[in-house]
Amino acid sequence: MSEEETKPVEEEKVVVDAAVEAEAEAPVKKQETAEDLLKSDLDGVKIRRAKGSKNITVGIVNVLATFNNTKVTFSDPRGNVISWSSAGKCNFRGSRKSTAYAAQVVTQDAGRVAMSHGMKEVVVKLNGPGMGRDSAVRALQSLGMVVTEIIDVTPVPHNGCRAPKRRRV
Repeated sequence: MSEEETKPVEEEKVVVDAAVEAEAEAPVKKQETAEDLLKSDLDGVKIRRAKGSKNITVGIVNVLATFNNTKVTFSDPRGNVISWSSAGKCNFRGSRKSTAYAAQVVTQDAGRVAMSHGMKEVVVKLNGPGMGRDSAVRALQSLGMVVTEIIDVTPVPHNGCRAPKRRRV
């Protein structure tokens, strides 16, 4: 009788050991903070191939940063537009359209579409005096694009037309 009693005890130990091992293997989930969610947004950028994918690896990014808005256009080397975005398209309204954060969001929005068409290397052409110039370039680099050149193409008059009279506020 003593042998029969010991067998079930050994089986119970095996079952208990298997349950302990399963608990040890299962990773302990901790709550994600806002910081973790923001990091994961940029780290794991999932790029899907676009439906009518153009397979363009090199392109030009035109960033127009005015005092009131920011527009970003991705094009191929010949100038054919692949993707574009603006602060208004990304639901920024009023004075928020001209902020550096709006420029970052706009660049990421247009950049993901361009990356889905295969774009990896870009030449950046900055135009205008707005706040979104630097943050647009940083957003491109955070997406994983290789910035080969940064060119400032802001038009500068060589004493052309007479300037309008000064504002009185």
